Amino acid sequence: MEKSLGITEKVMKHLENPVVQKAVKVKAEVIARATEFLREQGFVELLPTIVSPLTDPLNHEVFNARFDYYGTIYRLTQSMIFHKQLAVTAFDRIFIVSPNVRLETEDKKDSGRHLFEFTQIDLEMKGAKREVVMNLIEELLVYVISSVKRSCSEELRALGSEVKVPAIPFKKVKYLEVLKEYGKDFEKILSERATEPLWLVDIPINNREFYDKLSEDGQTLLDMDLILPQGFGEVLSGGEREYDYERILMRMEYKNTDRNDFEWYLRIAEDGGLVPSAGCGFGVERLTRYICNLPHVSLTRLFPKVPGMDWI
Repeated sequence: MEKSLGITEKVMKHLENPVVQKAVKVKAEVIARATEFLREQGFVELLPTIVSPLTDPLNHEVFNARFDYYGTIYRLTQSMIFHKQLAVTAFDRIFIVSPNVRLETEDKKDSGRHLFEFTQIDLEMKGAKREVVMNLIEELLVYVISSVKRSCSEELRALGSEVKVPAIPFKKVKYLEVLKEYGKDFEKILSERATEPLWLVDIPINNREFYDKLSEDGQTLLDMDLILPQGFGEVLSGGEREYDYERILMRMEYKNTDRNDFEWYLRIAEDGGLVPSAGCGFGVERLTRYICNLPHVSLTRLFPKVPGMDWI
């Protein structure tokens, strides 16, 4: 009973926190302006897929969330990567305000950047190259931050945020070059030293999943991360996609991926049902945290789920 009361008190304290209330309002504006921008660019909004027989296998440790429903094993959506690939066979440009559940390990709880229930704005473009997606995102961020600074000026002032509208184009740095220069903590160092967002490109094949397209060098991928300045870290991942059946099988073999987990996806690929595309997903809470200058993404949600912690 004492534990229940403790959780209740914690929930109410969080709900009544004026920082949380202001950040949630800013987050709502971030979503509104980002989706407005994408619609103006010809994107069709899709509803999210919450459960599916397949989801992003990810490239790091998480707890698996799955259940048997009339003989079919469903998983909670960790990202809509495969559904995005399929969706661009119907529409040239799509986006989703997509809830994601990734049951992260508790060592992530103090990062300031991790929730195990969070929202991405996912997008995909048929026939696009990586650079097209990067240019679009740069314009989107300028639009969103400019709009939020106008519409939420009182909230940002109260939060002590002086976020500036970034200058485009953003700087691009290659993964292997900055790894060599700064060592394994290069991303943290880059983010802390940066005053503007920057792109991290050409990530090694071992660091990503089989669906990101392999470049001609056979070692790096045609993908990218967007790194926010002032220590706020990565906010977006994306790239070009593998769509050829034999190349997908080759990448799965390299990653020791169980083909049985992706049976119907592979059947579609084998029948030539996938098309060239590129896209990305960016974290709504992480972007809001940056805009609001907050210490933790939990302050951007009324009911946050922090790895390793109890919550409603």
